[in-house]
Amino acid sequence: MANIITSFRILCSIALLLCTALSPLFYAFYLTAGLSDMADGWVARRTKTVSEFGSKFDTVADIVFVAVCLFKLIPVMALPVWIYVWIGVIAAVKIFNVVYGFVRHKRFVAVHSLLNKATGLLLFLLPFTFPFVDVKYSAVAVCAVATVAAVWENIICKDTIITFKLNKK
Repeated sequence: MANIITSFRILCSIALLLCTALSPLFYAFYLTAGLSDMADGWVARRTKTVSEFGSKFDTVADIVFVAVCLFKLIPVMALPVWIYVWIGVIAAVKIFNVVYGFVRHKRFVAVHSLLNKATGLLLFLLPFTFPFVDVKYSAVAVCAVATVAAVWENIICKDTIITFKLNKK
């Protein structure tokens, strides 16, 4: 059941490509995809159907959703260049973290810290703030939390949480 929900998120993400950014239909698919992201893990844990495949499939669905959202939302956001640079630095740190984790542990390791979850939630809420808050202020809040999450993952998590999870298996 959880993998069906994850598949539904991918379909909603693809449907977003066919919608005008920030239209009511866009928000409907966006909200549905976001809620399905929260639901699939909960369903998997609740039904005791958590699996390695499901975890990887969820990550793929997240990447598709984020990529589509970036494709649709970046053109409608008037962000200063320095915010794009900041986002690029965060992305570089996150990519470094993934590569370092793979080199060190010989497998891909995703850290699902509370800070990463907070970043995801703020990023998800960002389009809903457009009518009320200048996007650059909302983007600064998201980037600040994302920076702390990336640094936490890089400095702290590599030697404690990741090692703990790997040794626990």
